[in-house]
Amino acid sequence: MFRVRLIDIKQGTYEVLLNIEDAEELGIHPLDRVRMSCEGGSLTSIANITDTLIGKGEIGVFSEAASALELKDGDLVNIVPGERPSSLQYIKKKMDGQKLAGQEIHAIVKDIVDNNLSDIELSAYVSAVTIRGMDMDEITDMVNAMVETGDVITFDKSPIVDVHSIGGIPGNKYALVTVPIVAANGVTIPKTSSRAITSPSGIADTMEVLAPVSHTAQKVKYIAETVGGTLVWGGSINLAPADDKIIRVEYPLSLDPRPQVLASVLAKKKAAGVEFLLIDIPTGHGAKVETESEARGLAQDFIELGRRVGIRVECAITYGSQPLGRAVGPALEAREALMALEGKEAPRSLVEKSCALAGILLEMAGVVERGRGKALAEETLSSGRALSKLKEVIAAQGGNPDISSDAIKVGQYSYDATAWEDGYVQMVNNAAVVQVCRTAGAPKDKGAGMVLWEKLGSQVKKGDRLYTIYAESKVKLERAKALAQRLVPVPIGGMLLGRVPDYRVA
Repeated sequence: MFRVRLIDIKQGTYEVLLNIEDAEELGIHPLDRVRMSCEGGSLTSIANITDTLIGKGEIGVFSEAASALELKDGDLVNIVPGERPSSLQYIKKKMDGQKLAGQEIHAIVKDIVDNNLSDIELSAYVSAVTIRGMDMDEITDMVNAMVETGDVITFDKSPIVDVHSIGGIPGNKYALVTVPIVAANGVTIPKTSSRAITSPSGIADTMEVLAPVSHTAQKVKYIAETVGGTLVWGGSINLAPADDKIIRVEYPLSLDPRPQVLASVLAKKKAAGVEFLLIDIPTGHGAKVETESEARGLAQDFIELGRRVGIRVECAITYGSQPLGRAVGPALEAREALMALEGKEAPRSLVEKSCALAGILLEMAGVVERGRGKALAEETLSSGRALSKLKEVIAAQGGNPDISSDAIKVGQYSYDATAWEDGYVQMVNNAAVVQVCRTAGAPKDKGAGMVLWEKLGSQVKKGDRLYTIYAESKVKLERAKALAQRLVPVPIGGMLLGRVPDYRVA
């Protein structure tokens, strides 16, 4: 028997720590499996080895494994060698470039959900999919496996619609305007969104400024059926849980394999009971998808996969060469979205995109005939009905429905960047904007971010304000300011782009 020492670290998998002498006696090597049993049950975990942190006769148990068996410091457990997951042979098969059968994909997904794979093994799977790819049969099997290994929401009404953006551009807060427009017209839209992974704010981060976004599947169903829509964090619901675990290893590797993107989106939406889905594909220089031909190819893949798993999918190819609107960062984006809903002066790009997407959803749901959805969306926005609906959603999710754009607090420290010469804004560098905003503290610091006062093509005079950086601490503001001065997120220039040869350089 081994005495438990709790290790308050979350690994994302079931892991334990053994003393090197105990490991040698048991024949356990690093990353081998051990079967740990006690009165609360048994669990297979990944073994890590140490000769100093854990004494002989002890076992360090990390948070996930301790929670699964309800272990406390000093509890006694029995340890025996365990078997490696069968899914490892299927991961190796994909690494060799072979097609996986449905049951093999299901085995991989189940082991991911059950925390049976180490980060190294899960990274090998993600890398194999990135390099070898998957055909549509495999992706379909992946969607079904991801849905079957999590919770499913079944609505008592129809149609159920949703919209999802593949992301890639900062400031993409369209959903806070699109969702209430759709819901205000009697269509149920249980919008589940992600938090930021590499961006300054995900839809869930932005909505969290207005109301809590962590709710159970049952609560999401209740809210959607009661007020018509939700704006919640998908990670708080056990829908296609394998997806969140895969994303956890994709992030440090900077990998985003196309088959996994397709499977991730459709699995989450199928589990959420969605029947009609609109995919937003921002396209342009600096976006995830840079060309329209690539965007159309991705759209066809989404449509075909939707057909296979029982979701009617349409896609909108939208402008993605610069941020949507002017505000980037949770509180700044929430404020800008509310300004659009309140009828105050708001960026036309935000209103245009939000209404265009809402219009397509209203047409898909059969509320209006094709070609008339955008006009209805614009009327719903201008009449104030969308604002009233968002207030209902905010209240249902536990927020203050009387919140206004003027009441939203942003970072107390700010810096104005000004034009150093007369000229024109040559571009807005999406990647630079993201890096500066994250350095300023977004998305963790809700008030951090950036407001872009001038965008592509704007004529500026020397001294005109280009953008403002906001932060919640002086230190983060100075770091963001220094980074912005190096990256130049809003470059300006004249009509003369260059001279060859450049005698100044010579």
